[in-house]
Amino acid sequence: MRNLFFKSMEARWDPDFCFKTYRIFNSRFTPLFLLFCLSFSTLSSSLPNVFDEITLNIQDRASLLLFKSQLHDPNQRLSWVGSSCTNWTGVSCSRWNGRVLALNLTGFNLSGQLHSSLCKLSFLETLYLSHNNLDGQIPDCFSSFWNIKILDLSHNMFSGVIPDTLMKLSRLTQLDFSHNLFDQMLPYWIGNFSMKLEKLEMGFNSFRGGIPEGLLHLKSLKYLGLSHNNFSGDLPDFRQALGHLSLESNSFSGTLPCLSSSVESLSFLDLAENLLEGGVPTCISSLRALEHLNLSFNHLTYEISPRFLFSNRLVVLDLSYNQLSGYLPKKILDSPEKSGLIVLDLSHNQFSGEIPPDFTELKSLQALFLSHNLLTGEIPSRIGNLTYLQVIDLSHNSLSGSIPLNIVGCFQLLALILNNNNLSGEIQPELDALDSLKILDISNNKISGEIPLTLAGCKSLEVVDLSYNNLSGPLNDALTKWSNLRYLSLSHNKFTGALAIWIFMFESIQSIDLSGNKFSGDIPDGIFNLSLHFNNGEAKENPKAPLLDSKFSLVMGDDLHLNYNLSSTVTIDLSDNLLHGQIPEGLFGLHGLEYLNLSYNFLDGQIPTNLESMWSLKILDLSHNSLSGEVPENLSGLGNLTHLNLSFNYFSGIVNKTKGYWRFSGAFAGNPNLCVESSGGDGGGGGGCLTGKLPEEPERVYEEGKEDGLISGWLFSVSACVSFYSVGVALFCSSRSRNFMFQTKSKKREEDETSIVKVGEKDVSTRGVLDGTDGVVKMSEDDNYQGS
Repeated sequence: MRNLFFKSMEARWDPDFCFKTYRIFNSRFTPLFLLFCLSFSTLSSSLPNVFDEITLNIQDRASLLLFKSQLHDPNQRLSWVGSSCTNWTGVSCSRWNGRVLALNLTGFNLSGQLHSSLCKLSFLETLYLSHNNLDGQIPDCFSSFWNIKILDLSHNMFSGVIPDTLMKLSRLTQLDFSHNLFDQMLPYWIGNFSMKLEKLEMGFNSFRGGIPEGLLHLKSLKYLGLSHNNFSGDLPDFRQALGHLSLESNSFSGTLPCLSSSVESLSFLDLAENLLEGGVPTCISSLRALEHLNLSFNHLTYEISPRFLFSNRLVVLDLSYNQLSGYLPKKILDSPEKSGLIVLDLSHNQFSGEIPPDFTELKSLQALFLSHNLLTGEIPSRIGNLTYLQVIDLSHNSLSGSIPLNIVGCFQLLALILNNNNLSGEIQPELDALDSLKILDISNNKISGEIPLTLAGCKSLEVVDLSYNNLSGPLNDALTKWSNLRYLSLSHNKFTGALAIWIFMFESIQSIDLSGNKFSGDIPDGIFNLSLHFNNGEAKENPKAPLLDSKFSLVMGDDLHLNYNLSSTVTIDLSDNLLHGQIPEGLFGLHGLEYLNLSYNFLDGQIPTNLESMWSLKILDLSHNSLSGEVPENLSGLGNLTHLNLSFNYFSGIVNKTKGYWRFSGAFAGNPNLCVESSGGDGGGGGGCLTGKLPEEPERVYEEGKEDGLISGWLFSVSACVSFYSVGVALFCSSRSRNFMFQTKSKKREEDETSIVKVGEKDVSTRGVLDGTDGVVKMSEDDNYQGS
């Protein structure tokens, strides 16, 4: 009865309270209880505001103010004044005694160290200090939180040793120290934590060593997060009935455990980015509650057993970036037609054979990744049955045949990525039905014919890569309807005709590559003044269509991210065409232009002198033309210029290497009337004039296919991250990336040298043919760009 009284005192008067309680106690205390109800009703009516305000306990108030005084609060969120608990932001108090029960300062942007006065809040049940800038060590006095159930210090800068006094928190159910700077081994005493502990999150630190044996004794543990640390050693076979296990981005080795204790409970398993070996044991498929499985970025090998059938509850399956081989399993789920699978990623393995027809029965599928395997045969004709599909990536295989017309049934499709296959035929006019399509990459195939006018109906396109095919004909101005276009590559095809103004007038364009075609005529005068909104130092953003920042809600709170992040690089490549005439002055007025390649054309006249406005320019290649006159002096004043090639033209006059041209030692070769002043240390013998006879230039050869001939002697890059996960294209519920790159082969070089331009994080050699998705082209910082 005493507890019932306290309960009633802590809540506002409920007219049904007496009735509900009477039913619990039946009639044994009827007279006494009716008297209590009548008395309390009278009391509550005479004191209507008795529970409206809660007076904060004096001792707790003093402790909080002292705690506050030791912190930096730039946003003035801790406006703690007065005695009423309701006026203290982030503080919750007991209605009965005014003691602080909860302190939630999440995201307050606080900095400093935790003062011991905080530990005097001995009645505290929940403490949330996450997403701040707090540092230092966790105080030993936290052991005074005898009643605490939830302790969250995540997303701060705490470091040092975790105090063993935390063992005394016997009522603790949730502990989150993730996203801090801890770099010790997990303490051996961790198994002495509260036996009530259900959630332990230590991810995104620098913990090292193995998993302590004691951790396996926390019998109530349901959620264990140790991801993004430096843990190593073999994985234990956890004894708890876990529901969530995330150990990704560590250095665990050995084989996969069966997790037999979690057969009926485990719904989330992420072991990605470790050093695990061997096969995928069939016992993993016996985890009947599993919804999310990520084993990507390991060293898993062998074939997947035909008996390997997952439960239909599976939502995300990612086995990518391993060495799995053999045929793709005909079935991966018990009943594909009843499955809820949303993401299937088997990319970057060694699977062979054809794509199983049963894959088209996965009706809920939103993202399908089979790229970078050894798959052959045709794209299944029933692919259009996957009406929820938003991403298809079948690139880097040996698929043949044409793009199936049935694919238009995937009417929600955002990304169609089929590059680096052996696909043939023409682009189907019916593809205009994919009006949500943002990425179209069918480069490095054998697609022929013209670009159908109906393709202009795909008005959402932002990335179009049709390079290295056999496409022909002129470009039709109907394609101006691609108003959100950011990246256009039509290079190394057989397009003809004059360059039209509309090609350069897309508002959001960042990169245009028309190299290796047969475009002819002049570069239209004024064309770059009218369009190519590169004049503000960066490509203009289209507020209506940020580049594929689409998110699709997944089960379990994950998001399906579709990011084809083009770098801020602004590029124009018109090399290896039949262009004539002079370089328009407007082209050299583009402030934000970083890469410009006009080499291997028939341009004449002089270099425009308004170069000083091109402060962003990094690489300029005007080689193998018929340009003449003097080299503008202000060219050497472009501070960001790292690579210059003016070779094989008809420049004259004097180039003074002391004015900055020493950075481009091979940039002037093949100009017989050009005097390049040398210094004593430059091999010229004391400051003489270096000239050279113009070699006889070989006959221009235009490639007929991606393997024939030599192409442009210049390398451009547009880094494009395709990242998924959570899925750069990247698309998934993790945070890894797939990088899309654009590179061209070296043309008319006597030796096969590797040129590299660094625009991203990965170092990828550009030797050989185009590799559409594996990295970013870069030019070595050690080698000056040499004219050939």
